[in-house]
Amino acid sequence: MNGPLSEVNMSEAPMCRIYDRDLLARLMKRTGTGARLTTRDLASVAGLPHGTVGALLNGDQRFISRDKAQRIAAAIGVDLMVVFVPCERAGRVFVDTTAPMAVPA
Repeated sequence: MNGPLSEVNMSEAPMCRIYDRDLLARLMKRTGTGARLTTRDLASVAGLPHGTVGALLNGDQRFISRDKAQRIAAAIGVDLMVVFVPCERAGRVFVDTTAPMAVPA
C-alpha cells in the first residue's frame, strides 16, 4: 500500500478505515460487558470471517464496509467512531472525511 490512503477496488458501499488497530486489540481484551474476545470470538459475534478481523488487527486490511465496522463496534461495546473513521469514495480512492483538506490558493 502506498501513502496513508491507498487505492483500493471495492464496492460502492459506505466504507470505514480502522482508526487504531492497537486500540481495537485493547478493547477486545475488555469489551463493554467486561468480557475478553479473541479474534475468532469477535468474528463470530460480528458475523464475519475470522480472517477479516485478523487482517484488521495485523494491518493487512485498513478499510471495511460501514456495516461490518458497525457490527465490530457493537460486539466490543463502543460507538463506531471510537475504532473506525468513516470514509467517502472519490473515484477509486477512499478519502478520510475527518482529515483537514488543503484548499488551493
